[in-house]
Amino acid sequence: MSSRGWILFLSMSIIWGIPYLMIKIAVEGVSVPVLVFARVAVGAAVLLPLAFSRQTVTIVRDHWRALLGFAFFEIIAAWWLLSDAERLLTSSMTGLLIAASPIIAAVLDRFTGGERLGSKRIIGLSIGICGVAVLAGPHIGGSTWPIIEVLMVATCYAIAPLIAARYLAHVPALPMTAVCLGFAALVYAAPAAATWPTEMPSTRVLLALGGLAVICTALAFIVFFALIREVGAARALVFTYINPAVALAAGVIVLHEPLTAWNVAALALILGGCVLATRRHPEQDPDIVTEPTSVLPR
Repeated sequence: MSSRGWILFLSMSIIWGIPYLMIKIAVEGVSVPVLVFARVAVGAAVLLPLAFSRQTVTIVRDHWRALLGFAFFEIIAAWWLLSDAERLLTSSMTGLLIAASPIIAAVLDRFTGGERLGSKRIIGLSIGICGVAVLAGPHIGGSTWPIIEVLMVATCYAIAPLIAARYLAHVPALPMTAVCLGFAALVYAAPAAATWPTEMPSTRVLLALGGLAVICTALAFIVFFALIREVGAARALVFTYINPAVALAAGVIVLHEPLTAWNVAALALILGGCVLATRRHPEQDPDIVTEPTSVLPR
């Protein structure tokens, strides 16, 4: 990989590893609808001018059902559940639970007519599920619903790429992303207006909202597409295995969240399970992504 490729790779590992930290800070001062609306509205405002063309209008006209489905699972439902859960869960725990999404995606793909699961992939699924159990087990009872919310987010993040792969495979990523953010902004406009804060949030909260919108959404896409052009789609997606470690480190360092043996063990099990559960057959071209992970930030 070139120096430019490594810089882009490391940038994405950080950019999509820190949203959980920023969400945790932002929910201290604004409602969930305001948080999500700020993120998607700014993201759409930045990306739509870059993506808008006659082709974009054609894409919306021809694929609006699939786009709405993708936007619902990837943004509208997922980001609400994620933000609501982080009112009670630590950002580091949330990032680790979300790491289970490739495992859920492998299961969903198999049960909807996708690739057969070999023995190594089944072992990977089992290891990953054990990791989720290790992480969630000590919290069952006191924080059950937020954990369920995050696992629902992981499921949404697993469903959305299946929609993209099967119904939007030939749609360019930038217009698709910009349109989906625009859809989400329209959905969240009224709830955000109804719960708009009566006084200016703290600087800390405003910085978190700005970081989510500008860095983790708008800038993330620009860097992500540049990374794909530089190293290929399959290699570009390897950074998704690093994001949970970044989320864990960010929560511990910035918010002083506890670093426990449970967290470290869960991280190892979930990432190990993801690697095995999503591995390709040797005959597959390593630069072809047949079942892509989500192209949207976390």
